Amino acid sequence: IFKFLGAISVDLGKDRIKPYLPTILTPLYRELNSTYAEQDPTLKNLSQEIIELLKKLLGLEAFSLAFSSVQKQANQKRAMRKKQRALQTVANPDIAARRKLKRHKNKAETRKRKIESLRPTYKAKRARSHALKDLAMVE
Repeated sequence: IFKFLGAISVDLGKDRIKPYLPTILTPLYRELNSTYAEQDPTLKNLSQEIIELLKKLLGLEAFSLAFSSVQKQANQKRAMRKKQRALQTVANPDIAARRKLKRHKNKAETRKRKIESLRPTYKAKRARSHALKDLAMVE
């Protein structure tokens, strides 16, 4: 898709690309700023190359304006999601408590896995599965 965006940008030219610039820059910006652990470096390099191509095509000033608007929009979305999450903890405390318990459980499992990888002889105690107990009808 990134190659397609670059090809379309070159094909349209400087004047006809301007209305579509935020749409083109959004996935490129997202890929450049992603913090995923399993990130593909080829995608990051490709997005950087296409951004450089757009800079040359449009000029630094026009590109900077469009890129900053995309950056601002992404930051606003991130802030909105954070705000909604905070409001949800107040509005639905039971859902927030479940999420918190799940996060703590995952953290403990991760810690156990890390200790096992560092010390192969050590075996951490695993929580027993209560699948059958959960299925049983309790009065």
